[in-house]
Amino acid sequence: MSTEGSPRAGRWAWAEVDLAAIEHNVRQVRAAAAPAAVWAVVKADGYGHGAVRAAGAALRAGAAGLCVALVDEGIELRRAGIAAPVLVLSEQPVERLADLVGSGLAPTVYTPAGVDAVAAAARSAGVQVGVHLKVDTGMQRVGVRPAEARGLAQYVADAAGIALAGISTHLACADEPASSASAAQLVEFDRVLADLAAADLMPPLVHVANSAGVFTWPDAHRSFVRAGIAIYGISPGPAVDHLVAGLRPALALKARVSLVKRVAAGSAISYGWRHRFDRDTTIATVPLGYADGVPRRLGTRPDRAGAEVLLGGRRCPIVGVVTMDQLMVDVGDGDVSVGDEVVLIGEQGGHRVGVEEWAEHLGTIGYEIVCGISARVPRIEIGDPDGAPGTRRRS
Repeated sequence: MSTEGSPRAGRWAWAEVDLAAIEHNVRQVRAAAAPAAVWAVVKADGYGHGAVRAAGAALRAGAAGLCVALVDEGIELRRAGIAAPVLVLSEQPVERLADLVGSGLAPTVYTPAGVDAVAAAARSAGVQVGVHLKVDTGMQRVGVRPAEARGLAQYVADAAGIALAGISTHLACADEPASSASAAQLVEFDRVLADLAAADLMPPLVHVANSAGVFTWPDAHRSFVRAGIAIYGISPGPAVDHLVAGLRPALALKARVSLVKRVAAGSAISYGWRHRFDRDTTIATVPLGYADGVPRRLGTRPDRAGAEVLLGGRRCPIVGVVTMDQLMVDVGDGDVSVGDEVVLIGEQGGHRVGVEEWAEHLGTIGYEIVCGISARVPRIEIGDPDGAPGTRRRS
């Protein structure tokens, strides 16, 4: 039995975050986006990798700024001593704007009410705030309509306490290079920019591309790109896998076997007895479950076997419904002991299970997988700031 590498006594489950991989990926994105700058998206706790550690690695690798979704996410970065520009990607509740302005975060606006609220917060704080105007060119999530963009830009220009620092849009189908949607959105966006330029309202910063757009739409690079999933070494989608082959996954999810038992042919396992064994076999229990971010259906689907983990240097299937705190793995007649390392995401024995494999199995995307790994899974950092492997720090 081995417990080497376990980050915390009493919990045989952890995630490893490779800071050197994040730095490598940011450099790859910078090369692909040049001469545009890179702003790293570290919302949702750095897509489950840890916002502060991901931000630090991205900035060391040359990212020029950071993007978050919530005021509290920006405040967390500031409290960690990060002074880089931080853009909040959508309008925020009025009651949070004093904190936004006081923390030196850059707000996004797209409604007159949003402009008024930010301007009032800026005047109350006695500061001038640069805002970014988001234009909805087809995502239909947030943003001002293109026909109304010039009017809202003028409204910003006329408001005391704020100035137009940037303008952006978001591509809905950048991970589908064969789609004509991105080209159409860029045409719409460029009409808006021309309209603003004619009115002498153009801001200094223009940004469009997300991770997929970095690799599929060079015309979307503009002043800077907003790189999220790519900096964590995860493909934005199957259609662009070949374009991001140089990225390195930054997260591994691991655990240790907590129980080993033999089960008989004809017996069933887990809730609902949805998996029945056709032979005698050995089952290893692993102390990770859906409360940790391992989806309940990962071990059973009507049309296929359960997803696989790495144990003893080979692939072994999850069997039965994943429970809240534990899952079970069929190891056949293999040699396995309590304390053996199990790799759910990552590499072992020359094999690899990627986030994308889970996503394909579940009919979702890699973003959902890493963002779903819960806070009760301790993270340990591997790879020092200079990229050397082997450094470990628990958090």
